Amino acid sequence: MQWLELTIQTTNVGIELIGSRLTALGFDSFIIDDEADFRQFLEENRKYWDYVDEQLDEAMRGLCQIRLYLEDGPDAPGSVKTLRAELDALAEAFPMMGTPVLRIDNQRDEDWENNWKQYYSPLPIGEKLLVVPQWLSPENPEGRIPVILDPGLTFGTGAHASTRMCMQALEKAIVGGEMVVDLGSGSGILSIAALRLGAKHAVGVDIDEKAEDVARENAAYNDLHADRFTAMTGNVLEDEGPIAALCPDGYDVVLANIVADVIIPLAPHVGALGKKGGTFICSGILSSRLAEVEAALAEAGLTITDRYRSDDDWCCLRADI
Repeated sequence: MQWLELTIQTTNVGIELIGSRLTALGFDSFIIDDEADFRQFLEENRKYWDYVDEQLDEAMRGLCQIRLYLEDGPDAPGSVKTLRAELDALAEAFPMMGTPVLRIDNQRDEDWENNWKQYYSPLPIGEKLLVVPQWLSPENPEGRIPVILDPGLTFGTGAHASTRMCMQALEKAIVGGEMVVDLGSGSGILSIAALRLGAKHAVGVDIDEKAEDVARENAAYNDLHADRFTAMTGNVLEDEGPIAALCPDGYDVVLANIVADVIIPLAPHVGALGKKGGTFICSGILSSRLAEVEAALAEAGLTITDRYRSDDDWCCLRADI
């Protein structure tokens, strides 16, 4: 099926006016790209990251547009004509919004459904692991251990340096039979990697309830089910009890691939969750924050045994509990 992608470039003032008019005209499904909303979201959630991807930041700079889709059929020209007339009328009635620009592009169903897949390919990590998009069955001459994910589910695919370093650290930490907890589990990639390396059971915890379903689905792609993987929604900084109750004797490996501002207050909880002599692996740390994180781990009684650093300034720490 052919579709028309209509992009209305406007101003921050125009976003609300045009959005309301589109709803009145019966366009009940459209996408708003607004730099102001993006900046507000970053500000309100500042504690969850130290870094915003430069490409994303650049893509959002000055962006203020609405996107909607029309089936490219006999009625499409009339709908586009009506929309143009409505935009002209709005611009005349509200000159402060400026003059909106309407751009039209052709799309196909298969473009939306499958084109994004071309950007994902098997990703070797460390000495043992291979992250594989779930729709592929690649050759594996090195006999690496596959970690199968649906990248379309977001929440982490292994491409980021912080995740890759965690997986490299896991290769050393997992010898077989470990109980693992992954705090901020997202897609479940680290839990799945630990289990594929030989851990006995993994618990994936995330504050986003959507991540729970995503992680469980990704685990199923790897034939890992409730007997080996538990996904749950929770926040260890607010209540570590339910997480600790799943493993009363303490976890052998505690993972946290988050950011420095979460790892620092998390450090005092690691000893309560982890078994004495166990391992804590934390990542998502910019080198500029490394000293702060190391100090927090030391104050919590953890002993750093390994440091990993990527070419693009990310750091990962492994510590004894």
